[in-house]
Order: sequence, then C-alpha cells, then structure tokens
Amino acid sequence: MRTVVVTGSASGIGRATRDLLRSRGDRVIGVDVHDADVVADLSTTDGRARLVERVRELGDGRLDAVVANAGLAHESPATVAVDFFGAVATLDGLRDLLTGSTAPRAAATASMAVLLGADDELVERCLAGDEPAALERAEHLVTSGRGGMLYPSAKKALCRWVRRHAATPEWAGAGIPLNAIAPGIVRTPMVADLIATPEQRDAMAQAVPMPLNGYMDPEVPARLLAWLVDEENSHLCGQVVFVDGGSDVVLRGDTTC
Repeated sequence: MRTVVVTGSASGIGRATRDLLRSRGDRVIGVDVHDADVVADLSTTDGRARLVERVRELGDGRLDAVVANAGLAHESPATVAVDFFGAVATLDGLRDLLTGSTAPRAAATASMAVLLGADDELVERCLAGDEPAALERAEHLVTSGRGGMLYPSAKKALCRWVRRHAATPEWAGAGIPLNAIAPGIVRTPMVADLIATPEQRDAMAQAVPMPLNGYMDPEVPARLLAWLVDEENSHLCGQVVFVDGGSDVVLRGDTTC
C-alpha cells in the first residue's frame, strides 16, 4: 500500500484524486483548509509548516508520493501565496520523506491558463523565492485592474519551477519523477461562477477552446495525476502535461517548446 499526500483534497480535482487513489488501495493523507486529515492554510508560512509537521507524523516519517494540487483563482494575492509558494513549500517540505520509498513520485497541478498571458515581473519574483515582493506585485496588479493575471502568472511560475528542479540531484538524482499537469476547464466549484450562463460559456470557449469533448469532470485530471504518482511512471521528468481537450493545440499549433 502506497501513502500519498494530496493537497486541496476537500473538493474538485483534489477530492477526485483522493477518492481515486483510495479506491485503488492507496492510503491518502488529505490536506485542505477544512474536511481533511491535515487542516492547514497554505497561504501562510505557519500553515505550510503545519502541513509538513502533521504529514511527517501521520506518515511515520515516510511517503511514496506527493500531489501538490491546492489552488485558488481569486483576484487576490492569496492566489499567488497558495498556487506558487504553497505548492513549492509542499514539494520542498515533503521531499525528504519521499527518499525512503522504493518508488517515490511527485506531481503538481498547474493550468492551461499559462498559455493566456502572465505578468513577467510577478513570475520572476516568484521564481526568485521572494514572497513579500511577489505579493506586493500581486497587490499592485489587483489595484491596477489586472487581478486576472495573478492565476496564470502563479501557475506559469510553478511550471517553470518544476522544469528547473525536476532534473536536479535532489529530484531526478534521488529517483523522484517530478512533473505537473495543466488542465483545461474542469467542472469544479472554483470555476462554477465563470461558466454559469450561456454568455459566460461562449466567452470561455473563445479564450479556452476545448474541441475534444468540451469541459471535463475532475475525475479526468485526477486519473492523470494518479498515473504520474504511480510506480508505472518511471521516466517522465519535468513535463507539464496538458489535459485540456485540445486548447494547447488550438492556441499554439505545432509549437512544442
């Protein structure tokens, strides 16, 4: 039986991933701000420290996999705090517990929104690890009417972090595949208000074209996450896998890098 940590486990993709892994016989330690094995607010340093401490206790000092899935899509600096700094703290903070596994794995949830434009300055502040400066930039974007850039910027920074770290001695060198997924529009509470009316759905279809089967249920990206942290995934390294109904193809054509 494998022991897997899933953040954002109380709803959406996180809950679907938690339920799928448990149905397969894995032990899942769920993390969220409510209704979870570990209740922690990943927008704060205290919450991130609590996550690591409680997971270390519940996992008896060893884990097989980590899914850094928790995220927000609010026009608030908290989105950057959770989506980038919370995800990185989860992966970095729990990495040493993975080294005791015979098949350690790690994955993060990004978004196809990385294709829709980002604030380069915010991305660079995130990657520099300067959270106060990143949150200051996020607040500036909100007050200047560009709060919609926070989510894609945080997710773009997360993708770049994964790419920069996956092949390092701490990850690949320790036998830990580190990857990310980039979902399209998923029917979750986080996006419910964005696709509630026909007009909103038409606008979303223009921004996020999904010619293959349209919007997806959270079980779809959950199945991809489950494979990424399964023993079968031995060689995927630093990849951002788009599970988006074709958005990447429509928006970027034959560009693969």
